[in-house]
Amino acid sequence: MDVNHINMQGGNCEPERPAHPRIFPTCEAGKSDHQPGERSVDFPVSVVLPAGGTGERTGLQTPKQFCSFLGRPLISYTVQAFERVSWIQSIVVVVAKENVDLMTDIIQRFQHRKVRVVPGGSTRHRSICNGVLALGEGEEAAAADRPKVVIIHDAVRPFVEEDFLYKIAMAAKEQGAAGAIRPLVSTVIATTTEGYLDHSLERAKYRASEMPQGFTYDVIYQAYQRCSESDFEFGTECLHLALQYCGTNAKLIQGPPTLWKVTYKRDLAAAESIIKETLSQSACAVTGGSTQAVTLADALQKAVGALEMELDVIPDLMGENARYLLKEWNFIQVSVNRSCLSEVEALLTDLEAANRALLHPLVVIWVHLSASDELSISGRMAELATIMDLAAAAKLRNILLYGIQLHQSKDTERWDRSVLKVAEITSALIRERSPALVGQLLQA
Repeated sequence: MDVNHINMQGGNCEPERPAHPRIFPTCEAGKSDHQPGERSVDFPVSVVLPAGGTGERTGLQTPKQFCSFLGRPLISYTVQAFERVSWIQSIVVVVAKENVDLMTDIIQRFQHRKVRVVPGGSTRHRSICNGVLALGEGEEAAAADRPKVVIIHDAVRPFVEEDFLYKIAMAAKEQGAAGAIRPLVSTVIATTTEGYLDHSLERAKYRASEMPQGFTYDVIYQAYQRCSESDFEFGTECLHLALQYCGTNAKLIQGPPTLWKVTYKRDLAAAESIIKETLSQSACAVTGGSTQAVTLADALQKAVGALEMELDVIPDLMGENARYLLKEWNFIQVSVNRSCLSEVEALLTDLEAANRALLHPLVVIWVHLSASDELSISGRMAELATIMDLAAAAKLRNILLYGIQLHQSKDTERWDRSVLKVAEITSALIRERSPALVGQLLQA
C-alpha cells in the first residue's frame, strides 16, 4: 500500500455535503435495514472520541463539539450514534482538562450510557493515546477485559452509521487496522516557497483519509508506546502509526458521504437541517385494533407515503410493538366513532413510562374519525378543553400533542380528499413541530 494514499486528512479538502444520512444515528427513530440480532459481533468493541479541539475554523468562541443546535450539543449527537449500536460496549470521550466538568454534565443531562470522560493532552495524538490507555486501566484481568477492537472517531462527525462501523470493526479484527477513505473533492497541489504552482497530484490515485478508523487494541496500544515525540506533537494519522511502528497494513474502506465533518460555522446549520428533515421521515400509527381505524390508518399510510414519510401501522404498543416507544419520534393515535381521548392518555402514559431522554420534542397526533352527530356542542367543547389540558401537561415532558378530526363519509371522492388533507396536516405538524398549534383540534 502506498502510504501517500492515506496521509491526507478529510479536512484538507472540504468534503461534499450529503442531502441527509440514510439512517439518522443521533435519534432513536427510523428503521435500520438491520435489526440488532442480525449483527454478529462476537468480540468486545470500544470507542475513543477525541474532543479536545478548540474549533478555531468555526470562528466561534465555543469549541464546535460543544456548540448546540436543536437544544443539544454536537458531541451528544455523536455519542448517541455509538450508543445505539448494541455491540459497542464502552465509549471514552477525551476532552481538554478544562472541559471535563462540561462533558460530565452533558452525559448526565442527556442520560448517556456506556460513556466515561478522560482528560486529553496537548495534541490530538496525545489525547487519543490517553483514551486508548484508559480502556486498559484499572482492570485486574486486563488482557481479558480490554476491547478486542478500538474504534477512533472524530467527535464532530455525528452522522456515522452502524453498517459502516460494522465493516470497520470486522476489518480491524481481521487485518489489525482499518480506516475510512473518500474520493478527493479538489485537486491537491504543491506550491513553491514564492507562492507559485510547483506540481499537482493526480487526483484519481489518491484518497482522503477519514474517520472512523479501527484497530485491534494491541496494535494501537503498541503504536503509541513506540512512536516518537515528533509523532505526538505533529502527527495526525493513526493508520500511519500502525504501519510505521507495528507493520500493520490497514484495510481501507470506501466510506459513505455521511461521514462529513463539522468544520465551519455553516456546517452546524447543515447538521441542524439534516436532523430536522430526518425527524420527519417516519411515524407510527396506533389503531387499537378497530377495523375502521385500521382502514383509515392504511389509507393514511399510502397518503403520507406520497409525501415521503414512512408510516408503520400497529394495533397497540405491547409486546414487540413496545420498541416503538423507544425508537419513534412521531405517533398517530387513530380513534373511531367516539371520543377516545382515553387512548391518547394511555399513549402519553406509555411514553412517560418508557423514561426516554427526550432530546427532541416527540409529536403525538390524535386523529379522530367521528360521525357528524356524534357529540353535542357542549360535548365538543368539553373534548377540546380535555385535549388542551392533556397537551399542556405533555408539553412539560417535551411532547407536542395535536388533534385532527375528520368526519365519516360514504362519498368516496369526499373521503379520499379528507384522508389526503389529514395526511398533509399530519406531515406539516411533524415537520414543523409548531408549539403554537399544540392542543388544537384541527378539522380535515
